[in-house]
Amino acid sequence: MSIVTVNRDEDSGQFTEQYPEKAFLEAVDKLDHATTAQVAEEVGCSYDLAYRRLNSLSEDGELKRIEIGSSFIWQ
Repeated sequence: MSIVTVNRDEDSGQFTEQYPEKAFLEAVDKLDHATTAQVAEEVGCSYDLAYRRLNSLSEDGELKRIEIGSSFIWQ
């Protein structure tokens, strides 16, 4: 499942993709023991983007980040 909002720049006519915060929150809610890789796959984005967005949501108090070894679980 890929949750993508596509916007078109009025001046250049180029399309840009945006992944809304809601997509990441819904992916975490849906998955048991949501890892960054699982969330990235569920949302349809890169691992790096998923990590940055999840970390930002965690810093904003929207998610909880649990470190297990060298991995993170998001709640």
